[in-house]
Amino acid sequence: MTTAAIRVSERGHPSATFDAVIPFVGRVLLSAIFLASVVGKIQEPAGTIGYIASAGLPFPQLGYALAVLIELVGGLALLVGYRTRIAAGALAIFSLAAAAGFHSNLADLDQFIHFFKNVAIAGGLLQVVAFGAGAFSLDAYRRGKDAR
Repeated sequence: MTTAAIRVSERGHPSATFDAVIPFVGRVLLSAIFLASVVGKIQEPAGTIGYIASAGLPFPQLGYALAVLIELVGGLALLVGYRTRIAAGALAIFSLAAAAGFHSNLADLDQFIHFFKNVAIAGGLLQVVAFGAGAFSLDAYRRGKDAR
């Protein structure tokens, strides 16, 4: 171990503020892609349905409705930290399904990058599933209220 690594470990645990802020910032950054994406879908439903159909997926109207529902509700729940583990799990599954359904041509560099972007997003969301929303969340508020 280097001297710097030893000094960091001697400081002990990071501050409570750090522990509260970092999960919140992570949730904001993760939710942003879903919320931005759903705005585009809502603004251009015909184009989105056509894109789903062009990917060869069945029931494009149903796929559109499910995508809007999952991205909107899941993105907002993740943002505010409400039932965060469930929302993050649903968004992780959605991200992996989108990777498989829309970005599976790994011989195309653009598709390759989009595929692994979705996989990486799912990985970040699984961290939220594992560790929860953090202190700045409705989940933490509800837990505190239940303890009173």
